Amino acid sequence: MKLATLKNHTRDGRLVVVSRDLAQAVDASAFAPTMQFAIEHWAQAAPQLQALYERLNAGSASGAFDFDATQALSPLPRTHQFVDASAFLNHGNIMEQAYQLTVKKTAGIPILVQRQSDDFWGPCDDYPFPTEADNGDFEGEFAVLVDDIAMGSSADVCTSRIRLLMTLNDVSMRTHLFRELQMGFGFINAKPATVFGPVAVTPDELGDAWSGGRVHLDMRVSRNGQWFGHPNGREMDWSFGELLAHLAYNRNLRAGTILGSGTVSNQDARSVGSACLAEKRALEKIDRGDSSTPFLKFGDRLRFEVLDAAGQSVFGAIDHRFVPSR
Repeated sequence: MKLATLKNHTRDGRLVVVSRDLAQAVDASAFAPTMQFAIEHWAQAAPQLQALYERLNAGSASGAFDFDATQALSPLPRTHQFVDASAFLNHGNIMEQAYQLTVKKTAGIPILVQRQSDDFWGPCDDYPFPTEADNGDFEGEFAVLVDDIAMGSSADVCTSRIRLLMTLNDVSMRTHLFRELQMGFGFINAKPATVFGPVAVTPDELGDAWSGGRVHLDMRVSRNGQWFGHPNGREMDWSFGELLAHLAYNRNLRAGTILGSGTVSNQDARSVGSACLAEKRALEKIDRGDSSTPFLKFGDRLRFEVLDAAGQSVFGAIDHRFVPSR
Protein backbone atom coordinates (compact mmCIF):
# COMPACT_ATOMS: atom_id res chain seq x y z
CA MET A 1 0.00 0.00 0.00
CA LYS A 2 1.14 3.54 -0.78
CA LEU A 3 -0.05 6.65 1.04
CA ALA A 4 0.52 10.38 0.68
CA THR A 5 -0.68 13.62 2.24
CA LEU A 6 -1.86 16.41 -0.04
CA LYS A 7 -2.02 20.12 0.71
CA ASN A 8 -5.43 21.43 1.74
CA HIS A 9 -4.57 24.63 3.65
CA THR A 10 -4.33 22.80 6.98
CA ARG A 11 -1.21 21.76 8.86
CA ASP A 12 -1.96 18.05 8.60
CA GLY A 13 -3.25 17.92 5.02
CA ARG A 14 -5.56 15.21 3.68
CA LEU A 15 -4.64 11.56 3.37
CA VAL A 16 -4.82 9.86 -0.03
CA VAL A 17 -4.08 6.37 -1.27
CA VAL A 18 -1.65 6.35 -4.22
CA SER A 19 -1.48 3.70 -6.93
CA ARG A 20 1.51 1.41 -7.19
CA ASP A 21 2.80 3.25 -10.28
CA LEU A 22 2.27 6.63 -8.54
CA ALA A 23 0.03 7.79 -11.39
CA GLN A 24 -3.32 7.95 -9.58
CA ALA A 25 -4.64 8.79 -6.12
CA VAL A 26 -7.94 8.64 -4.31
CA ASP A 27 -9.18 10.41 -1.20
CA ALA A 28 -8.95 8.29 1.96
CA SER A 29 -10.87 10.55 4.33
CA ALA A 30 -13.75 8.08 4.67
CA PHE A 31 -11.36 5.80 6.56
CA ALA A 32 -8.62 8.13 7.83
CA PRO A 33 -8.64 11.91 7.36
CA THR A 34 -4.93 12.29 8.14
CA MET A 35 -1.82 10.14 8.33
CA GLN A 36 -1.63 10.63 12.10
CA PHE A 37 -5.17 9.28 12.43
CA ALA A 38 -4.29 6.31 10.21
CA ILE A 39 -1.18 5.38 12.17
CA GLU A 40 -2.97 5.75 15.53
CA HIS A 41 -5.88 3.55 14.35
CA TRP A 42 -3.86 1.23 12.13
CA ALA A 43 -5.61 -2.02 13.04
CA GLN A 44 -8.96 -0.57 11.95
CA ALA A 45 -7.86 1.76 9.14
CA ALA A 46 -5.24 -0.36 7.35
CA PRO A 47 -7.60 -3.05 5.99
CA GLN A 48 -9.93 -0.41 4.60
CA LEU A 49 -7.06 1.57 3.09
CA GLN A 50 -5.63 -1.64 1.62
CA ALA A 51 -8.95 -2.49 -0.01
CA LEU A 52 -9.11 1.01 -1.49
CA TYR A 53 -5.54 0.60 -2.73
CA GLU A 54 -6.47 -2.63 -4.50
CA ARG A 55 -9.46 -0.98 -6.15
CA LEU A 56 -7.31 1.93 -7.25
CA ASN A 57 -4.72 -0.38 -8.85
CA ALA A 58 -7.51 -2.30 -10.55
CA GLY A 59 -8.94 0.92 -11.99
CA SER A 60 -12.24 0.62 -10.11
CA ALA A 61 -11.82 3.24 -7.36
CA SER A 62 -14.48 5.93 -7.52
CA GLY A 63 -13.13 9.49 -7.53
CA ALA A 64 -9.58 8.64 -8.62
CA PHE A 65 -7.48 11.53 -9.91
CA ASP A 66 -3.96 12.14 -11.23
CA PHE A 67 -1.37 12.14 -8.44
CA ASP A 68 0.76 15.30 -8.41
CA ALA A 69 3.78 15.11 -6.10
CA THR A 70 4.20 18.89 -6.22
CA GLN A 71 0.99 19.10 -4.18
CA ALA A 72 2.25 16.73 -1.51
CA LEU A 73 3.28 17.53 2.01
CA SER A 74 5.47 15.18 3.97
CA PRO A 75 3.51 11.91 4.33
CA LEU A 76 3.29 12.80 8.02
CA PRO A 77 3.58 16.63 8.01
CA ARG A 78 4.34 16.86 11.73
CA THR A 79 4.66 14.35 14.52
CA HIS A 80 5.37 13.98 18.21
CA GLN A 81 8.82 12.45 17.80
CA PHE A 82 11.47 12.29 15.07
CA VAL A 83 14.75 10.58 15.89
CA ASP A 84 17.63 10.25 13.46
CA ALA A 85 20.35 7.62 13.60
CA SER A 86 23.83 7.30 12.17
CA ALA A 87 23.46 3.64 11.27
CA PHE A 88 25.97 3.51 8.40
CA LEU A 89 29.29 3.43 10.22
CA ASN A 90 31.14 3.75 6.93
CA HIS A 91 29.99 7.36 6.67
CA GLY A 92 31.36 8.24 10.10
CA ASN A 93 34.60 6.36 9.45
CA ILE A 94 35.22 8.40 6.30
CA MET A 95 34.62 11.67 8.16
CA GLU A 96 36.86 10.65 11.04
CA GLN A 97 39.70 9.66 8.71
CA ALA A 98 39.48 12.83 6.63
CA TYR A 99 39.41 15.27 9.51
CA GLN A 100 41.35 13.25 12.11
CA LEU A 101 38.39 13.28 14.48
CA THR A 102 38.30 11.44 17.79
CA VAL A 103 34.72 10.37 18.35
CA LYS A 104 33.70 8.70 21.61
CA LYS A 105 31.80 5.60 20.59
CA THR A 106 30.77 2.49 22.49
CA ALA A 107 30.95 -0.73 20.50
CA GLY A 108 27.49 -2.08 19.71
CA ILE A 109 25.66 1.10 20.74
CA PRO A 110 24.07 3.05 17.87
CA ILE A 111 24.21 6.83 17.58
CA LEU A 112 20.78 8.49 17.83
CA VAL A 113 19.76 12.13 18.10
CA GLN A 114 16.42 13.81 18.79
CA ARG A 115 15.34 16.03 15.89
CA GLN A 116 12.80 18.69 15.03
CA SER A 117 9.41 17.11 14.40
CA ASP A 118 6.90 19.98 14.27
CA ASP A 119 7.65 21.27 10.76
CA PHE A 120 8.65 19.09 7.80
CA TRP A 121 9.00 20.52 4.28
CA GLY A 122 7.17 19.13 1.28
CA PRO A 123 9.12 17.03 -1.23
CA CYS A 124 8.92 19.54 -4.08
CA ASP A 125 8.76 22.82 -2.14
CA ASP A 126 11.55 25.38 -2.46
CA TYR A 127 13.82 25.05 0.57
CA PRO A 128 14.85 28.40 2.12
CA PHE A 129 18.02 28.95 4.11
CA PRO A 130 19.57 32.20 5.36
CA THR A 131 23.01 32.34 3.71
CA GLU A 132 25.37 30.27 1.59
CA ALA A 133 27.92 30.82 4.39
CA ASP A 134 25.94 28.21 6.39
CA ASN A 135 27.56 25.58 4.09
CA GLY A 136 24.31 23.84 3.28
CA ASP A 137 24.45 20.10 2.73
CA PHE A 138 22.05 17.23 2.03
CA GLU A 139 21.82 13.69 3.37
CA GLY A 140 19.76 11.02 1.59
CA GLU A 141 18.23 8.59 4.07
CA PHE A 142 15.55 5.97 4.59
CA ALA A 143 13.08 6.20 7.46
CA VAL A 144 10.38 4.16 9.19
CA LEU A 145 7.06 5.26 10.67
CA VAL A 146 5.94 3.06 13.55
CA ASP A 147 2.86 2.06 15.50
CA ASP A 148 2.93 1.99 19.33
CA ILE A 149 5.99 0.13 20.65
CA ALA A 150 6.13 -0.87 24.31
CA MET A 151 9.15 -0.12 26.45
CA GLY A 152 11.65 -2.97 26.42
CA SER A 153 10.45 -4.50 23.14
CA SER A 154 12.86 -6.76 21.26
CA ALA A 155 14.25 -5.94 17.83
CA ASP A 156 11.90 -8.50 16.27
CA VAL A 157 8.86 -6.99 17.96
CA CYS A 158 9.98 -3.49 16.95
CA THR A 159 10.37 -4.61 13.34
CA SER A 160 6.83 -5.98 13.40
CA ARG A 161 5.55 -2.56 14.48
CA ILE A 162 7.01 -0.76 11.47
CA ARG A 163 4.02 0.36 9.42
CA LEU A 164 5.48 2.53 6.68
CA LEU A 165 8.79 3.27 4.99
CA MET A 166 9.86 6.68 3.66
CA THR A 167 12.79 8.55 2.16
CA LEU A 168 14.17 11.85 3.39
CA ASN A 169 16.69 14.58 2.78
CA ASP A 170 18.21 15.44 6.15
CA VAL A 171 19.34 18.98 5.38
CA SER A 172 22.45 20.10 7.27
CA MET A 173 24.26 23.39 7.78
CA ARG A 174 27.87 22.33 8.18
CA THR A 175 29.17 25.69 9.41
CA HIS A 176 27.37 25.11 12.71
CA LEU A 177 27.87 21.36 13.07
CA PHE A 178 31.26 21.01 14.78
CA ARG A 179 30.53 23.92 17.13
CA GLU A 180 27.29 22.34 18.28
CA LEU A 181 28.86 18.89 18.58
CA GLN A 182 31.51 20.31 20.90
CA MET A 183 28.83 21.91 23.06
CA GLY A 184 27.50 18.43 23.78
CA PHE A 185 23.72 18.88 23.80
CA GLY A 186 22.76 18.23 20.18
CA PHE A 187 21.94 20.03 16.96
CA ILE A 188 19.98 23.25 16.55
CA ASN A 189 21.39 25.52 13.81
CA ALA A 190 23.19 22.59 12.15
CA LYS A 191 19.97 20.68 11.46
CA PRO A 192 17.04 22.70 10.09
CA ALA A 193 13.75 21.23 8.88
CA THR A 194 13.77 17.81 7.20
CA VAL A 195 12.28 16.99 3.79
CA PHE A 196 10.47 13.67 3.28
CA GLY A 197 9.64 11.98 -0.01
CA PRO A 198 6.05 12.29 -1.25
CA VAL A 199 4.87 8.71 -0.69
CA ALA A 200 5.07 6.37 2.30
CA VAL A 201 4.83 2.64 1.55
CA THR A 202 4.11 -0.47 3.56
CA PRO A 203 7.12 -2.82 3.81
CA ASP A 204 5.44 -5.51 1.68
CA GLU A 205 5.57 -3.16 -1.31
CA LEU A 206 9.34 -3.66 -1.43
CA GLY A 207 9.15 -7.45 -1.69
CA ASP A 208 12.59 -9.02 -1.26
CA ALA A 209 14.14 -5.55 -1.10
CA TRP A 210 12.86 -5.27 2.48
CA SER A 211 15.06 -7.78 4.29
CA GLY A 212 16.65 -7.91 7.72
CA GLY A 213 15.01 -4.64 8.69
CA ARG A 214 16.87 -2.83 5.91
CA VAL A 215 15.96 -1.35 2.52
CA HIS A 216 18.04 -3.17 -0.11
CA LEU A 217 17.62 -0.53 -2.79
CA ASP A 218 19.76 2.31 -4.14
CA MET A 219 19.29 5.88 -2.95
CA ARG A 220 19.71 7.74 -6.27
CA VAL A 221 20.92 11.30 -5.76
CA SER A 222 21.49 14.04 -8.33
CA ARG A 223 22.52 17.68 -8.04
CA ASN A 224 21.48 20.09 -10.77
CA GLY A 225 20.66 17.16 -13.01
CA GLN A 226 24.08 15.54 -12.56
CA TRP A 227 24.53 12.12 -10.96
CA PHE A 228 25.93 12.35 -7.44
CA GLY A 229 25.59 8.82 -6.08
CA HIS A 230 23.48 5.69 -5.69
CA PRO A 231 24.52 4.01 -2.41
CA ASN A 232 22.40 1.06 -1.29
CA GLY A 233 20.53 0.80 2.02
CA ARG A 234 21.59 -2.80 2.68
CA GLU A 235 24.84 -1.78 4.47
CA MET A 236 23.18 -0.40 7.62
CA ASP A 237 25.24 -1.62 10.57
CA TRP A 238 22.07 -1.76 12.69
CA SER A 239 18.69 -2.75 11.33
CA PHE A 240 15.70 -0.50 11.92
CA GLY A 241 14.42 -3.06 14.42
CA GLU A 242 17.67 -2.94 16.38
CA LEU A 243 17.66 0.87 16.36
CA LEU A 244 14.07 0.97 17.59
CA ALA A 245 14.81 -1.55 20.34
CA HIS A 246 17.68 0.63 21.56
CA LEU A 247 15.41 3.68 21.51
CA ALA A 248 12.64 1.80 23.36
CA TYR A 249 14.96 0.40 26.04
CA ASN A 250 13.48 2.60 28.76
CA ARG A 251 10.51 4.32 27.10
CA ASN A 252 7.38 3.69 25.11
CA LEU A 253 7.38 4.81 21.48
CA ARG A 254 4.04 6.18 20.40
CA ALA A 255 2.32 5.78 17.04
CA GLY A 256 3.70 8.33 14.61
CA THR A 257 7.30 8.15 15.80
CA ILE A 258 9.69 8.50 12.85
CA LEU A 259 13.19 7.01 12.87
CA GLY A 260 15.73 7.89 10.18
CA SER A 261 18.65 5.70 9.12
CA GLY A 262 21.31 8.36 8.82
CA THR A 263 23.20 9.07 5.61
CA VAL A 264 23.17 6.07 3.27
CA SER A 265 26.81 5.13 2.74
CA ASN A 266 28.58 2.17 1.16
CA GLN A 267 32.08 0.72 1.49
CA ASP A 268 32.64 1.28 -2.23
CA ALA A 269 31.66 4.96 -2.03
CA ARG A 270 34.35 5.93 -4.52
CA SER A 271 32.51 4.00 -7.23
CA VAL A 272 28.83 4.21 -6.21
CA GLY A 273 29.03 7.78 -4.99
CA SER A 274 27.63 9.36 -1.84
CA ALA A 275 24.32 10.62 -0.53
CA CYS A 276 25.78 13.79 0.98
CA LEU A 277 28.29 16.51 0.15
CA ALA A 278 30.30 16.12 3.36
CA GLU A 279 31.16 12.51 2.54
CA LYS A 280 32.24 13.35 -1.00
CA ARG A 281 34.32 16.26 0.26
CA ALA A 282 35.91 14.00 2.89
CA LEU A 283 36.87 11.42 0.25
CA GLU A 284 38.42 14.21 -1.85
CA LYS A 285 40.44 15.32 1.17
CA ILE A 286 41.63 11.76 1.85
CA ASP A 287 42.56 11.09 -1.78
CA ARG A 288 43.88 14.49 -2.88
CA GLY A 289 44.55 16.45 0.29
CA ASP A 290 41.77 19.01 -0.23
CA SER A 291 38.03 19.21 -0.93
CA SER A 292 36.76 20.71 -4.18
CA THR A 293 33.03 19.93 -4.28
CA PRO A 294 31.17 23.08 -3.18
CA PHE A 295 28.46 23.19 -0.56
CA LEU A 296 24.94 24.15 -1.62
CA LYS A 297 24.43 27.35 -3.57
CA PHE A 298 21.19 29.27 -3.99
CA GLY A 299 19.39 27.85 -7.00
CA ASP A 300 20.81 24.33 -6.62
CA ARG A 301 18.27 21.61 -7.36
CA LEU A 302 18.46 18.21 -5.65
CA ARG A 303 16.66 14.99 -6.51
CA PHE A 304 16.42 11.82 -4.41
CA GLU A 305 14.64 8.76 -5.79
CA VAL A 306 14.51 5.02 -5.18
CA LEU A 307 13.67 2.60 -8.00
CA ASP A 308 12.64 -1.04 -7.66
CA ALA A 309 14.06 -3.92 -9.71
CA ALA A 310 11.67 -3.07 -12.55
CA GLY A 311 12.76 0.57 -12.64
CA GLN A 312 9.56 1.87 -11.03
CA SER A 313 9.83 4.73 -8.55
CA VAL A 314 8.90 3.39 -5.12
CA PHE A 315 8.45 6.50 -2.98
CA GLY A 316 8.29 9.18 -5.64
CA ALA A 317 11.04 11.78 -5.82
CA ILE A 318 12.21 14.51 -3.51
CA ASP A 319 12.89 17.21 -6.10
CA HIS A 320 13.52 20.62 -4.64
CA ARG A 321 15.46 23.84 -5.06
CA PHE A 322 17.41 25.80 -2.47
CA VAL A 323 16.58 29.50 -2.23
CA PRO A 324 17.30 32.49 0.03
CA SER A 325 15.03 32.71 3.06
CA ARG A 326 15.00 36.49 2.88
